[in-house]
Amino acid sequence: MCQSCALNARALSGRPCHPGNAMTRNLLTPWRLPRVLALAAAISCAGLNAIGSNEAVAAPHAPVWEVYALRYATVPAFPVHELVTGADTTRKIDIAMMFWLLKGPAGRRVLVDAGFYRQKFLDSWKPADFVRPSEVVQRFGIAPDSITDIIVSHIHWDHVDGADLFPNARIWIQRAEYEHYVGAGGAPLDAQIDTVDAAMLASLNHAGRVKLVEGDAQELLPGITAYIGGKHTFESQYVGVRTAKGTVVVASDNMYLYENLDKHVPIAQTLDAKSNLAAQDRMKKLASAPRLIVPGHDPAVFVRFKKSGRGAVRIE
Repeated sequence: MCQSCALNARALSGRPCHPGNAMTRNLLTPWRLPRVLALAAAISCAGLNAIGSNEAVAAPHAPVWEVYALRYATVPAFPVHELVTGADTTRKIDIAMMFWLLKGPAGRRVLVDAGFYRQKFLDSWKPADFVRPSEVVQRFGIAPDSITDIIVSHIHWDHVDGADLFPNARIWIQRAEYEHYVGAGGAPLDAQIDTVDAAMLASLNHAGRVKLVEGDAQELLPGITAYIGGKHTFESQYVGVRTAKGTVVVASDNMYLYENLDKHVPIAQTLDAKSNLAAQDRMKKLASAPRLIVPGHDPAVFVRFKKSGRGAVRIE
């Protein structure tokens, strides 16, 4: 704190300033005191307004992260109408199966989602070019056991199933999402979560590795903030990440394709279409540019951004 700020703070609190300081005595003369108090009150009010706003305000010196999209498989010929409300039922797309790596200071390595790897899902979906998510991370030059955190956007198998591949990661998931889907003993409480993933999350929670996020606009780590409202699942979340090029929004399945955003159309699989559209509008305000909003399954992500190794692009 600079000298004048310290003096103003003391004047506002009523604490005596050092009696031998001539600058202090001048500041507290009767005709100057009202100005000092007014300035301090204005600064205090501005700070309270920022804290009370709907959007999280990044700290001035929040760390800068690098954001990468990592592709681990492709599901061929997926119906577009199951991704974009009202789309032509004859359209198909080879969707990208991806998760996101956030590289931060002091060796912090964070994933947004963790893909899948269990054989039952491979047998059911028969993805092309599948690579186990832990191997994708290893191929990128990062040991799986060095992943420090995993932010789970929602409980669907292709986003949460790989969480236990990273043995030292803390798992961040919305409390409402977890409690809606996972029973105390690990039984699934809703058909949207697979039984094996419900049991896995409960086991991780029992081990003390799950951190339940308490709602909207929560800063999980300095420079990474979680938001809700997409309503892909009961309380799906997406994240805003501070980077050198501004704020990147990792939407995950709260926005399947760029087409959702470009046409202002909700995702086809949402519990609340109006809320999903509102979340997309909010993403536009949070992101420093529309191009920095990253959808959950659009193969164009790996065309629009610069390659950073096999099956990887840097979002910037």
